[in-house]
Amino acid sequence: MDRTIDDPVEASENDWRSKLTPEQFRITREGGTERAFTGAYWNHKGDGMYRCICCGAELFRSDRKFDSGTGWPSFWEGVNPEAIRTIQDVSHGMVRTEIRCAKCDSHLGHVFQDSPTPTGLRYCVNSASLDFKDKT
Repeated sequence: MDRTIDDPVEASENDWRSKLTPEQFRITREGGTERAFTGAYWNHKGDGMYRCICCGAELFRSDRKFDSGTGWPSFWEGVNPEAIRTIQDVSHGMVRTEIRCAKCDSHLGHVFQDSPTPTGLRYCVNSASLDFKDKT
């Protein structure tokens, strides 16, 4: 079932609540975080594209996913630089870089510069903010 909203810029809170599960709403619209090792994609091995659960924008390719040992889906690169925007997050007494969908402003997770990957980056993403589409 397609759960995206055609015009995410004009979507109201009620529109989002009707399209998303309570957990998806809490994470994507309220900036929540799912518990480690509980999301659908933390250990997912499929070949394809991870898209925004809210608007369907392509965010991460499966060949850029790696096991970071954190319990969240981790990627070393987004599908393109324009797909994901970053903002400073100073919540919970920490300074982090939050990642959001550039198309609909959904909270995705955080990006860290602590990865032994080609970019040195670890995009730590909540499974509830993603929808996976197989390559086939």
